Amino acid sequence: MTHLALLRGINVGGKNILPMKDLADLFADAGCSQVKTYIQSGNVLLTATEEVAAELPAVIQNKIAEQFGLRVPVITRSRADMERVVAGNPMLKDGPLEELHAIFLADQPTEAQIKSLDPNRSPPDAYIVSGREIYLRFPNGTARSKFTNAYFDSKLKTVSTVRNWRTVTTLVEMMRV
Repeated sequence: MTHLALLRGINVGGKNILPMKDLADLFADAGCSQVKTYIQSGNVLLTATEEVAAELPAVIQNKIAEQFGLRVPVITRSRADMERVVAGNPMLKDGPLEELHAIFLADQPTEAQIKSLDPNRSPPDAYIVSGREIYLRFPNGTARSKFTNAYFDSKLKTVSTVRNWRTVTTLVEMMRV
């Protein structure tokens, strides 16, 4: 079964440096096969049984902490999950694809948690929560937005990682091969 592991905050701005070869080796040691990384920001495509895939976030987080001294959240999705993310983006017709991003949540938020979010926190930015994903539109770019991982993590009581839409669709295409 093809899966994707998304790591948050590695190799960004010269911080949390983690060589992709070493990262791929961690996944192979955890029982994964056909391990491939995409760009330096922590996207790992792999084949694993459902049992191995279910344990990967905790196993890989622990291995990274032990070997590199870094605390790095790991979020996984199956190929079917990622296909649903791409097919279900409600913002696709609302403007340029370059403005689109997706946040991947470790846990599905409750309705009460979703209602605690402030849609007017960062105009003209917009978001839509759907299951374990948040679709975002950043007309002025991500740097100016107040819709950050830290904001969503604190309100939704989970951890998250964000990818731009081009990366999301590229990863899905790679999973199809």
